[in-house]
Amino acid sequence: MELRFASPSPDLSALVTTYYLYRSDDRLIEGIERADVGQIRFMLRGTGALRFADGHQDAAPPIMINGPGTGAAAYRVDGPFHCFGIALRPVGWCAIIQQPAHHCADRVTDGGAIFGEEGLTLLESLRRMDSIEAMTAHVEPFLRDRARPVPAEHQQVCEAVRAWLAATDASPQVATLFDAIPLSSRHVIRLVNQYFGAPPKLLERKFRALRAATALVEGGDPRDVAAPFYDQSHMIREIRHFTGHTPGTIATRMDPVLALTLQATAYGELDQPDTAEKSRNVA
Repeated sequence: MELRFASPSPDLSALVTTYYLYRSDDRLIEGIERADVGQIRFMLRGTGALRFADGHQDAAPPIMINGPGTGAAAYRVDGPFHCFGIALRPVGWCAIIQQPAHHCADRVTDGGAIFGEEGLTLLESLRRMDSIEAMTAHVEPFLRDRARPVPAEHQQVCEAVRAWLAATDASPQVATLFDAIPLSSRHVIRLVNQYFGAPPKLLERKFRALRAATALVEGGDPRDVAAPFYDQSHMIREIRHFTGHTPGTIATRMDPVLALTLQATAYGELDQPDTAEKSRNVA
């Protein structure tokens, strides 16, 4: 198994957090992915499906558009499996996908229907390339041409939400977010749904659980990790819902790909644009 990351060009860092190239030559690849960010995935080799937290299953089209996740999802792919992916910021989702994120949350949308012939031509070009650097250079002009302007007010709301979720307090309060944005709470909730795929309260739960899982992956003391939760059973339920694992299985038998994507430097979804390191390789 090989997983490589590359950061976007500075002019695209407000839309994209990272690119990645995953390769596995196994005949069957099964695993669990965390409640994810919105992504575009080009299936270079392999076919499969995702099963979401509510039990429904979506097949993987050649170009997968994965809406933001509100729970862990299980995947199964007939290999070999090679995939080039683009992890999108909330502003990038609306600029490039041009659909409300909450309409696409926890489901797969056919990218061929969204991007048309241009997207399918891009996929065929990517299938002839070997390196993430070549793929990144080839996909960025497509993203620039595809992206549509996002209102400044909406960008400001997205930045306020990012900063709120990234605060050092492991359990941010929704009231704090409402206080930071000079709009009605109803308007804020509507925009957060549109860009992040879920209302603020669910985002608070999601990132508290992901932060806790990341701390456990990095060797944190479970007693300290549990502090933001009501009790230990609450922590276990939340981590299991958003990662598909309990704290115990995170420590002993977690999917290696999930472990990599839980690292704080993986998707960089709460980093400010253009602050991520420029390349990361994991094999």
